[in-house]
Amino acid sequence: MRGNPLKNERHSNGCSRRSFFGCAGGALTASALSWSFAGEMSPPNSTATQPGRAPEAGQSPLIWGNLLHLSYNMWRDRLVEQNTPVLKATTYQPYLRCDDKLWEELTKRMADVGMNMVVIDMGDGVQYQSHPEIAVQNAWSVERLRKELARLRKLGLEPIPKLNFSATHDAWLGDYSRQVSTPPYYKVGEDLIAEVVRLFDKPRFFHLGYDEETAGYQSEFAYTVVRQHELWWHDFEFFVKQVEQHGVRPWIWSDYVWRHGEEFLKQMPKSVLQSNWYYGETFPDAKGYVRWYDELDQHGYDQVPTGSNWSSPKNFGLLVEYCQKAIAPSRLKGFLQTPWLPTLEEFRQKHFEAIDQVAVAMAACAKETK
Repeated sequence: MRGNPLKNERHSNGCSRRSFFGCAGGALTASALSWSFAGEMSPPNSTATQPGRAPEAGQSPLIWGNLLHLSYNMWRDRLVEQNTPVLKATTYQPYLRCDDKLWEELTKRMADVGMNMVVIDMGDGVQYQSHPEIAVQNAWSVERLRKELARLRKLGLEPIPKLNFSATHDAWLGDYSRQVSTPPYYKVGEDLIAEVVRLFDKPRFFHLGYDEETAGYQSEFAYTVVRQHELWWHDFEFFVKQVEQHGVRPWIWSDYVWRHGEEFLKQMPKSVLQSNWYYGETFPDAKGYVRWYDELDQHGYDQVPTGSNWSSPKNFGLLVEYCQKAIAPSRLKGFLQTPWLPTLEEFRQKHFEAIDQVAVAMAACAKETK
């Protein structure tokens, strides 16, 4: 199995992002599908009024989303001594860590404040019919998942699947995480994406993760693998193709652009929805992470800027304020909050604070548009 290290690569506020765990915080071919960005299908059963700049004709309302973990096996493959509960939780465990009651309360709260999307980090938390060997103990059955998806839609929350195929965040793949870029690896990726698309009834988006794949981010793993150069792009293109062939739009974290800017802007298809992430309070920041919101916009990429309350309760509001000005309305698809915490009772307060911070930002946007 593979897990996440204490990152030794730092964000501008001194924390290295999710893996900021340890702080308080080949060219691609053109898309095979023809995307009409301005005319994306509206999310199903979403009735909440969405604040922010009024969408242009044919556009969907702004996304106000939150990431929730069904599975939390996205990081370390070995136990490393840590002094906080959340850092200890980043070590792989062979059982599901998701409190049903808290999950229901969080999603209800999201709906109550007017949010309209939940990105579900699924990992090994589902008993996939195509690959049941991946599931941990007490993983949800596909029937249980379908029932939950129906409940979420009834609340007005659009459920979006996430399977992270970054070699830094694929502990959930079990033995397959040690077969990266081999035929069995490609086969399991193809099978899982196809099954999840069916389970979600062809969602608008499919989040592939694909972030932080460097040696530094895996410095405390027992098993480390990093794809580089044309192999990184080859595998990325493979996963994009698997999603797009089902008529679904791929979505990724954009941090590969930080170290490979020219290459990224040349080879990354416009069909892939981008989420640059930044969790600090300084806009723009000294190290230049924030500037990529501007750069991606100037190069024509659709974005869902991503913030977090991991290191600052002020981040999400500041992020929304900055990106509303920096990104063209036609390319700003919404915002995503990412608490990066297990869905467990001991983290209840931080989860609810994350939702409340989105509510405050939504209210500020609504006030600006009046």
